Amino acid sequence: MAHMIKELTKAEEQIMQILWQIEKGFVNDIVECLHDPKPAYNTVSTIVRILEKKGFVSHIAYGKTHEYFPLITREEYTKNFVGSVVENYFQNSFRQLVSFFAHENQLSISELEEIKTLMESEINKKKDYSK
Repeated sequence: MAHMIKELTKAEEQIMQILWQIEKGFVNDIVECLHDPKPAYNTVSTIVRILEKKGFVSHIAYGKTHEYFPLITREEYTKNFVGSVVENYFQNSFRQLVSFFAHENQLSISELEEIKTLMESEINKKKDYSK
């Protein structure tokens, strides 16, 4: 990715997850999707405006009401987030990341087999691509 995306706070990420799910909505729509106890309308409104300042969200104005929509896809954010975790915690090594999960999460044999199959598939794609 050409530009670094800012990381989100837990509250901001929660709002983005809803916007990615509903694709666009007013603050009331976002509040409706939140779990109880629901935060105050003003709290959600403030977080959405912060997301807008950070470049994650934009809006269409209908008079004084604003309909918000994401500017960044969930995939873009995930790719950036995982990249920054690998960089900051695993010395930029995906091998170290995979090794960590294999050891720390005590992955089952079937999960490890699935990962192995996925890796073999990716290796074959790269081999085919480089021909």
